[in-house]
Amino acid sequence: MKINKQKLTLDRPVTYQIIVPGALDKKWLDWNGGMSATVESDKSGNPITVLTLTVDQAALQGLLRHLYSLGLPLISAICVDCA
Repeated sequence: MKINKQKLTLDRPVTYQIIVPGALDKKWLDWNGGMSATVESDKSGNPITVLTLTVDQAALQGLLRHLYSLGLPLISAICVDCA
């Protein structure tokens, strides 16, 4: 069996999952076509929003800066399909 390991690059889109506190309004999702959001609860029962999107590193940085400008702290930001 041959295992193909892809290297994470700056220009290849990959899927990220970003979690922020609170429940983001669905209108906010117009920031990037193809972004999905689900509102869940953390261990304390507080709402958190899980954003899932496929972008390159430049678009990821843009999203993170946008979240920062909104005053939203990050709970986590992970690469879902990184090899």
